Amino acid sequence: HNFIKTCTTMFSVTSRRVLNTAASSSVYGSRNGLTSFLPLRCMSSIPSTMKAAVVREVGDAHALKVEHDFPTPEIKPGGVIVKNQYAGINFIDTYHRKGLYPRDLPFIGGQEGGGTIAAVSDEAAAQGIKVGDAVAYSVFGSYAQYTAVPAAKLLPVPEGVGLDVATSCVVQGLTAHYLTSTAHADLIKEGEWCLIHGVGGGTCQWAAQMAKLRGFKVIGTCSKGKADIGGALGGDELI
Repeated sequence: HNFIKTCTTMFSVTSRRVLNTAASSSVYGSRNGLTSFLPLRCMSSIPSTMKAAVVREVGDAHALKVEHDFPTPEIKPGGVIVKNQYAGINFIDTYHRKGLYPRDLPFIGGQEGGGTIAAVSDEAAAQGIKVGDAVAYSVFGSYAQYTAVPAAKLLPVPEGVGLDVATSCVVQGLTAHYLTSTAHADLIKEGEWCLIHGVGGGTCQWAAQMAKLRGFKVIGTCSKGKADIGGALGGDELI
């Protein structure tokens, strides 16, 4: 529950930043002691090419191939370059690879990553974002060593939360967050019941715990094979 609260704080901080991207103060705490009077704009070691898992023709798992000389993305106005330490793997990635959700070819797989900022645009620097900041994000192209990310899409990773954990919570965690906080349009109130299907899966494991934190009574459903997972989430009833 403490971890869920931490991630909820991450999402709330990001929402405020999106509404006020011109803010001069930064929500990013320095994790490596960098001082602000000589801000770095770019790591000198960013290569012109990088390793990436690329789809050039849609298909089965064999369509996703590792390339060692894919062009490193260029920084865009208002954006940053993140040096990835982790990439999240989500079921929706297979839809892109298969062509069920069409994308322009070739493309780098993935849409969830985490790492440290390797380069910042002038606009991002004006918001207080610095080289070396630890962040997670959700944009296309995370199956790679480097990813170009708009500053408004960055999630600052607090001290005490590992980058692996922060990365794993972005796509599923943000989905669960809006489902339990805003999608219901306040039609459910604290102390009332909600039914959450598939609590043995990734997103709804999050949703069940977030719903409890919001004071809802939770009925979860799951397959018999995942009953141990569904039963460990703190819900009120499990079907």
